[in-house]
Amino acid sequence: MSRLLLRGADHLLTMDDDRRELTGADVLIENGVIAEIGAGLQADAPVIDAGGCVITPGLTNTHHHLYQSLTRAVPAAQDALLFGWLETLYPIWARFTPEHMFTSAQVGLAELALSGCSLSSDHLYLYPNGARLEDTIHAAAEVGLRFQPTRGAMSIGRSQGGLPPDDLVEREADILEDCIRVIDAFHDPAPGSMCRVGVAPCSPFSVTRDLMREAALLARDKGVMLHTHLAENDEDIAYSLETFGCRPGQYAQELDWVGPDVWHAHCVKLDAEEIALFAQTGTGVAHCPCSNCRLGSGIAPVRQMREAGVPVGLGVDGSASNDAGNLVAEARQAMLLQRVAQGADAMSARAALEIATRGGADVLGRPECGRIAVGARADIAVWDASGIETAGSWDPAALLLAGPTVVHDLIVEGREVVRDGQVVTLDMPGLIARQTRLAHQLMDRL
Repeated sequence: MSRLLLRGADHLLTMDDDRRELTGADVLIENGVIAEIGAGLQADAPVIDAGGCVITPGLTNTHHHLYQSLTRAVPAAQDALLFGWLETLYPIWARFTPEHMFTSAQVGLAELALSGCSLSSDHLYLYPNGARLEDTIHAAAEVGLRFQPTRGAMSIGRSQGGLPPDDLVEREADILEDCIRVIDAFHDPAPGSMCRVGVAPCSPFSVTRDLMREAALLARDKGVMLHTHLAENDEDIAYSLETFGCRPGQYAQELDWVGPDVWHAHCVKLDAEEIALFAQTGTGVAHCPCSNCRLGSGIAPVRQMREAGVPVGLGVDGSASNDAGNLVAEARQAMLLQRVAQGADAMSARAALEIATRGGADVLGRPECGRIAVGARADIAVWDASGIETAGSWDPAALLLAGPTVVHDLIVEGREVVRDGQVVTLDMPGLIARQTRLAHQLMDRL
């Protein structure tokens, strides 16, 4: 039996059903599961001393494009809106190979791990030069994070009125066939699974109505989740009205893209009727505040969504539109944006942390994650509250107001991924050197 004991945390924010907060608490982990919570626990197990620390559940990232960590801060895309930003970056991404996909995924996931993230989705929708979804799956397995990759796709190229260049789109029959392949090969539906695969046509402006319908049928036949971008900015709304004759929420409803097995990224421009639809159907939202700021998309109505009962999680989005992958910083940004838009009481630090933990886990269909409770998976973040960031704080548990942005220890399925602020599952200097070399090669080819 594998065991680990976290001992003597100053504060433990459980995010359990009662939202308990404990002081001087221990957590005993057995075989990847939380076995006991209390004070003065005794066990024959390795010990992590959590004195001076705040413990939270591991954070959940509900939307990312990991491959984009190789195209951060591209000069020509730094000040562009969404559609112009995409048109600038598509030709660069067309040069990617399996090595680019693998390396960028490891960098993105390691960055997430250092920010306390234990569970991450990813949306990979382009496959140039032999790249495959499993390039990212193998990368995640080495990092040690719980991973929910989605098989994205684009099928409408520029010659057909779409946004992406023709060499980055695929035949729809091939897309559906490869979705079946990767689900059969890599999807694990078991509780505590380290890899679950979803189906994720990129967006309403890059695939046909037929593919959206067929993807929904396939996903439900296979028992996997559905994901896409929706209502991201004003351009997105205008495109939907002009092309489909309806708003994005109505389009999603017509194609059966609503329900507890569906989550949509961004949803910045949802109106009251669309929010009500998502609440009634249990459709989830991946809120990406930093990316929405970076691309000038707007402020998503997250408070209204949550008040209506819409499941909401956080996403860092791609590193080319953020340009970081720090999930605890994302949670702080979510809190601040709701406050600047709707007042200082619009979102508390604890509410934002809840969205970042159990909120995101619930959006991804993982109620066994995102909370610290007996029987839950042992995905736990330990934050050192003795540093300069927390010095003078009257409430160290209010991490998003005054706290570290790098985790001290990260446990995933009972295994250490970060120890003393360092990723221990990878050769980080070697990984950074490899990523830097690949980025410079891409720059040199332009």
